[in-house]
Amino acid sequence: MTTSDKRCELYLITPPVIEPAAFSVQLAEALDAGPVACLQIRLKDADDDTIRQATEILLPVAHERGVPVLMNDRPDLALETGCDGVHVGQEDTPYKEARTLLESKAMIGVTCHASRDLAIMAADAGADYVAFGAFFPTATKDAKASANPDILAWWSDISIVPSVAIGGITPENCSTLVTAGADFLAVVGAVWNHPDGPGAAVRAFEAAIQDASK
Repeated sequence: MTTSDKRCELYLITPPVIEPAAFSVQLAEALDAGPVACLQIRLKDADDDTIRQATEILLPVAHERGVPVLMNDRPDLALETGCDGVHVGQEDTPYKEARTLLESKAMIGVTCHASRDLAIMAADAGADYVAFGAFFPTATKDAKASANPDILAWWSDISIVPSVAIGGITPENCSTLVTAGADFLAVVGAVWNHPDGPGAAVRAFEAAIQDASK
């Protein structure tokens, strides 16, 4: 999961609640449908054993397709389960603590909401990417901030650290984020809840990204 001259790609996040075996089939369909840069395992309110069991099933599906897997919030579980890194929010494990726990090659991304200051601090600390959002209304989580695409354009002008856009992103509305300079589009519902299945959703995103990148 690297950037800069690379075209914008999808960054998939699991739904907050899944049945791992059934979801693994959906995941394979999504990853086989087009380019996906990353999978984040984000199982909110699940106990550690549930997260471990889900990761044991999902991680090989992603790795077999060359897709890195990040754990949400929990660098300890990321290390234990063999994930490629972790995504931390502002109220989660601090970046420096996560980096100390994980190996130097692990990917660590940081939520920065709509804050330029938080993004600069995360990048200066060594974060592998910064995440901005929410750009659009979302039912997946309670967004703590509302972001404008201008922050993506500003970031792409001042930093080589990749940016991830998140929050209510669909194939229909993603073009403004792509043209503003987002390196990755973090998506949940628009893929897993697509009426024609996750494969169709990934193909729709890929077409939209290609159109916006022309």
